[in-house]
Order: sequence, then structure tokens, then C-alpha cells
Amino acid sequence: MVPVSIVIITRNEADVIGSCINSAKLISDDVVIVDAGSTDDTLTIAAACGCRVYERAWDGYAANKNKGIELARYDWILSMDADEVADEELIKSLHNLDLTSPAIAYDIKFRSYFGQKLIRFGSWGRDHHVRLFNRTLIKWSETMVHETLHLPEYASVKRLKGCVHHYSVKNLAEYNQKCGYYAKLSARQYLQNGKKAGFVKLYFSPLFGFIKNYLFYLGLLDGREGWEIAKVMLKNTRRKYLLLSQMEVRQHKKEAVEDKLAVEY
Repeated sequence: MVPVSIVIITRNEADVIGSCINSAKLISDDVVIVDAGSTDDTLTIAAACGCRVYERAWDGYAANKNKGIELARYDWILSMDADEVADEELIKSLHNLDLTSPAIAYDIKFRSYFGQKLIRFGSWGRDHHVRLFNRTLIKWSETMVHETLHLPEYASVKRLKGCVHHYSVKNLAEYNQKCGYYAKLSARQYLQNGKKAGFVKLYFSPLFGFIKNYLFYLGLLDGREGWEIAKVMLKNTRRKYLLLSQMEVRQHKKEAVEDKLAVEY
């Protein structure tokens, strides 16, 4: 086994968690599950697979991932989501990896699926993330959405061979629901950061994002799924800036901006 702890955050992931854990167990003898109130069989499945399971309050994606990092047995952390599965080439790469330098973080290519269809083009087809790192130097930045790793300036990033298969959404309804939720989180984050929802952001950014994803990145070659992805991305880019503009108005009027987001995970 590789001296790496695999940290997975969960909530009601019974339909996908088994495949994720099975691939994780081929890499490490320390799989840490941080669960935020599952009401299905997620915890039962994880415990039966020999994972270390912890139930914790939901404080956001990055915050709960950092909770898992603190509970890990090893300093090297591979962060995975419950709907992600490492392929054979990635598993082999990890077993052959030299983990002597904590100042190196490792980037991994993702292959994302819409239902059972692999999305080869568009922004999904270009997806990759830094997911392997040493906790003595690197942690998750605790933002509301699109959590990122905070790397010191002297750190370097290398790409691993192999990939993670990401079973992103089952269908269009789920994709719409997820994107709507992220739009709310993004709007809240933008408000906190002082970002404004001007005319360009409201009207040109959604259209430009659609053209880039569907035409420039060749999302049209993914057929119906490519069209649906580009269309939903356009709608939700528009939505997040519209929500931001509404929050700005309420803030200007010194009205309370309702905070219902933390319980929606």
C-alpha cells in the first residue's frame, strides 16, 4: 500500500460510494470518510469496506475536507469525492511515486460522465485537479464554493499518469439542481469578495461561456449531452450574477441577505 491517506467527504452517497472505496482500497490502507448526516446506507457501506468513518457537521466542502485531513494517518493526502474512481493507470502511478518532497503537489486528469456517457470535449473534457498533496504544507482554502488548495509559493505541481473517472451527474435534472445550488454559493462568495454584477457579467459572460464551451472547446462533438451541458452552464452563469445583483440591492438597502445555503448540501 502507498503511504497516502484517502479522504472522502460524503452525504447520502450509497449508490456510488462502493466503487469509489473499492478503487481507494487498491491504493491505501487508510481511507477516511467524513460524513455530513447521511440518511441512506452510506455509513454502513463505508464501515463494511473497512474505512474509518467519522460523522461531522457540514461546514462547507473545503472545511469538511480539512476535517478529514486532520484525521488522516499519513501526511500525504489524496482527496476524492464519492462519485470518483481511480483508474488502473493512476493506481499504478501512485504505487511507483516518490513521495519524499512535501513541496510537490500532484495534478490528476479527470474523465467526466453525463449519465453513462463519457464527455470528451467542452470544459468537462479538459478537466484536471490537484488532488494529491502533503498536509504539512498544503490545506484547502475554506471558500463557500469551488474550493482550492492553498499552495506555498515554492511548491511545484506535477501531472500524474492515469486519471480519475468522475460520474458527475446521472441526468439533466440532477445537473440543473447541482448547478443551481452552486450558483447560489458563487453569488454569496462573490458578494463577500466585493465582486460586482455589472452589465457585462449579467449579459455577456453567460453567452461567452456558452460559445467557448460549445464551439471553441468543441462541446458540440459530445452530441445531445454536450448541448445540455453548455446550455445549463449558460443559464447558471446568468443565474449567479442575477442573484448577486439582487444581493447587492438588499445589501445597499441594509436588508439582511438570508443565509440558507449551509444546510442545502
